Amino acid sequence: MTTPMPAPMPAPPHAVPPGGAWLRSPAALGRATVVLLGLVIATDLFACYADWLEMDVTGDLRGTLGTDVLDRAHHADRLYGAAGIAQGVALVATAAVYLCWLWRIRVNAEVFDASRHRMKRGWTIGAWFCPVVNLWFPRRIVADSWDASAPWGSRSGHTPVNAWWTLWLVGIVVGRFADTSNRHAETADELKEAARAMLFSDALDIAAAVLAIVVVLQLTRMQERKVLSGELPAPALG
Repeated sequence: MTTPMPAPMPAPPHAVPPGGAWLRSPAALGRATVVLLGLVIATDLFACYADWLEMDVTGDLRGTLGTDVLDRAHHADRLYGAAGIAQGVALVATAAVYLCWLWRIRVNAEVFDASRHRMKRGWTIGAWFCPVVNLWFPRRIVADSWDASAPWGSRSGHTPVNAWWTLWLVGIVVGRFADTSNRHAETADELKEAARAMLFSDALDIAAAVLAIVVVLQLTRMQERKVLSGELPAPALG
């Protein structure tokens, strides 16, 4: 009697990761990113205070311009400018570390499940600097990495990613409107409205930074669990 051959095991749904992908813990980069996002929030809070002072003093510019009003106006302008510089420095520092973290996350995610990614690895950095596509490519990269990093067999939602990206985009639009309004303002009322718009923009930046921290923490924790578990998808059968 001939013994039947066992049925071949089905190939797993995970594609073999591309060459050059290797697992490393993203924890250290994640912590550094969170700290710097906290710095961004601190500079945005400082900017909100400067915006409020600007709004307050511009209301008095419509009356008699005494020495006290002029001194307050100069003080508000100095704080306004200092806040802008502080925000710029914090943003550049945070962006550099964030991109290092995101690259590590993306490489790990390829090892976990290369089939999840709709874009090449190079877009992890390049997507942020290419006009037009930078409105949705970065969000797609983070969402794909989120899916690949989720626990095996689970269905992951993108609510934190979508909320963060939406606030980030709205904050950019409002910020550019506020900056344009400030540069073209000629009257006290126009200056006050520009400062109000900038206050709203800085508040949106704070909310976006808080959500960015949530995304960084959750994505880092998901990957850390997988890295420490040592469980990887088996390579596809030939």
